[in-house]
Amino acid sequence: MTRLHVISAATRPTSSGRPLAHWVTEQARAHGGFEVTPVDLAEIALPFLDEPAYASTGNYAHQHTRDWSALVDSADAFLFVLPMYNGGFSAPFKNAIDFLYNEWKGKAVGLVSYSAGPTGGVPAAEMLLPVLTRLGMLPAERSVAVPGIPKLIGPEGFEAPEALTGELAGVLDDVAALAAQRAAESVTA
Repeated sequence: MTRLHVISAATRPTSSGRPLAHWVTEQARAHGGFEVTPVDLAEIALPFLDEPAYASTGNYAHQHTRDWSALVDSADAFLFVLPMYNGGFSAPFKNAIDFLYNEWKGKAVGLVSYSAGPTGGVPAAEMLLPVLTRLGMLPAERSVAVPGIPKLIGPEGFEAPEALTGELAGVLDDVAALAAQRAAESVTA
């Protein structure tokens, strides 16, 4: 079964992304094609990049990097639940990506972006795509954008609009297909 990590990229203590990431995690489990692990960057609490060697060497001096490396390496695919701040993705998220290199390479990734405003974080997702491509990741063709997220957080957590469940299912299907394609290619290689 494909090991999928759902990474909540927000680090703010009051982030709307956590209830959204929880909902995404539950939807991924219900999909049935994944062994799902939720990952919260706020809990990982990486410092700003402090490794003396380039990430591409895989030579990590710090335990926090070795732990992050093992966590990321253990996944076959990812769903990134990312906020948009000032038209882009957050510095802590970019930092978490930059700690590693080979651990990301060749892995499927889906994007679920969100914002308080009407864009749903689409500019942040669009800004992230070249970074993911540069790392050799395999981005899903479809993505999910959640506009006006503060209005969708209630006492029970994230209250998904009806159409969102189907949109996320499409992204999960894309990620599953990309991960299966990669697995098949590695078997024949």
